[in-house]
Amino acid sequence: MATYAAPIPQISAHHVEHQSEGWTSWITTTDHKKIGIMYMVLTFIFFCLGGTEALLIRLQLGAPNNTLVSPTIYNQLFTMHGTTMIFLFIVPMMAGLANYFLPLMIGARDMAYPRLNALSFWLLLAGGLVFYASIFWSPPEAGWTSYPPLSSALYSPSGGQDAWIYLVHLTGLSSILGAINFYATVANMRARGMSWGRLPLFIWAMLTYSVLIIFAMPVIAGAVTMLLTDRHFGTHWFDPAQGGSPLLWQNLFWFFGHPEVYIMVLPGFGIVSEILPVFARKPIFGYKAIAASTVAIAFLGFLTWAHHMFTTPIPEAILVFVMLSSFLIAIPTGVKMLNWIATLWHGTIEFKTPLLFCVGFIALFLIGGISGVFLAIFPVDWQLNETYFVVAHIHFVLVGGAVFPIFAAIYYWFPKITGRMLGEGLGRLSFWLMFWGVLVTFLIQHVIGMDGMPRRVYEYDNVGHLALYNQISTVGSFILAAGVLVTVLNVWRSLKIGAIAGPDPWKANTLEWFTTSPPPVNNFDVIPRVRSVEPMRDIRREVQRRTSSSPASGSATVPAGVTQVGV
Repeated sequence: MATYAAPIPQISAHHVEHQSEGWTSWITTTDHKKIGIMYMVLTFIFFCLGGTEALLIRLQLGAPNNTLVSPTIYNQLFTMHGTTMIFLFIVPMMAGLANYFLPLMIGARDMAYPRLNALSFWLLLAGGLVFYASIFWSPPEAGWTSYPPLSSALYSPSGGQDAWIYLVHLTGLSSILGAINFYATVANMRARGMSWGRLPLFIWAMLTYSVLIIFAMPVIAGAVTMLLTDRHFGTHWFDPAQGGSPLLWQNLFWFFGHPEVYIMVLPGFGIVSEILPVFARKPIFGYKAIAASTVAIAFLGFLTWAHHMFTTPIPEAILVFVMLSSFLIAIPTGVKMLNWIATLWHGTIEFKTPLLFCVGFIALFLIGGISGVFLAIFPVDWQLNETYFVVAHIHFVLVGGAVFPIFAAIYYWFPKITGRMLGEGLGRLSFWLMFWGVLVTFLIQHVIGMDGMPRRVYEYDNVGHLALYNQISTVGSFILAAGVLVTVLNVWRSLKIGAIAGPDPWKANTLEWFTTSPPPVNNFDVIPRVRSVEPMRDIRREVQRRTSSSPASGSATVPAGVTQVGV
């Protein structure tokens, strides 16, 4: 056997100080990993609540002239559903994943501002509690966009609408503080050799996410403050009878709301860009193009907010500009699509569950993107706006573009978080149920919309094939819910009896796999020097080089606390 001439990189680590145990350690923690876990658990609970609200909506629409819920309860359900999924699930779930993995991926021992990081989580929890406490008196019912005058004190006099405003303030402040923390951490705490051109693509996505939040969130904060003063302090920002304008709300809301779409999907793009090369067993195709297109999408996202307002009295010159800018933003998105497909092309593909969710993402997001191009043509939008075609489009974009990457991340990073593998059979079952559930639920809604059924209505007449189409959509929603429940079962089962993962079960590329599973409090004993965009592959090659260059005889001695990674 051979003798190592020099130590190889370490992955073992130890606690640098005594850590408190029990539930109090979670309440008082500033460890980015514990905070990330709390983010993910909390937001998944909100995801289940929002999903339950969606199932009740689909049950009401499963038959014409149904009386399962009243019009008021229906309005409350779709307001709670949309608000929950956007403000309490997708955006903070991405923040939770970044909380856990961003420091690990750049070779840092914690976030730049650990206490601020903890505050971000508790602000999120406060916002969710304030919002859901409204169910004990009267939940908001003006929709997740809360257009005046529906959200005014005249039409929404209950405290539920105020709870919605406080939710936006609290979760927005949580997001802004988190975004500042992410940016400061990446800018100042990268491992030696990790230049901007060697950042993992998930980190590029989270940097862009952070910049978008920093610019967009103050706008919606100002808008909801104006709405609050209209409701309670005698101002008239949005009251046309007193010199205000409801269009001012729409401009402010969508100046935030359209970048918000990319705040939700860009981290998903980053997740997919990390997972695909691992299971294709080849480097990501066009690293620089993917990173540059991420920044381009963020910039163009601020130029297209008015395509949500095509039916408002806007000059045609502006309509044409917004239409063209909406077409333009499809170009960097198409660049990503082509690079992801090229990464898989001729790869040595291992069809594990994380890869299945990534491939499903590509298919579903492509459908949402194509329907979005149709809606960007303002004469077409005039016909389809406020119909179920728009509902189908936004769900293909957000379920395909954000939820599927989140589930890919769960299956990919669960071994690192827990030290155990999720069951592959249950994972595949969950994917296929969710994939077909999305298609059955939302594909038919394009037809429902083109047949003229408006969205946000709680009942409809039995004309044409609307009853059949809505029944199909309702059945699909329960197939989708079954897929989610299979993953919940898989997580519960794997926490108890899942196979031991080891530090690097996927033979992955980024630094979070350089340490133990789960990582220790200080993340790393030794932080390696980064020499490319695939530092773990470099480490494995170095270990193999040293092994192959050692003498053929003799005994191998490995320094204490040193473990070979991925060999």
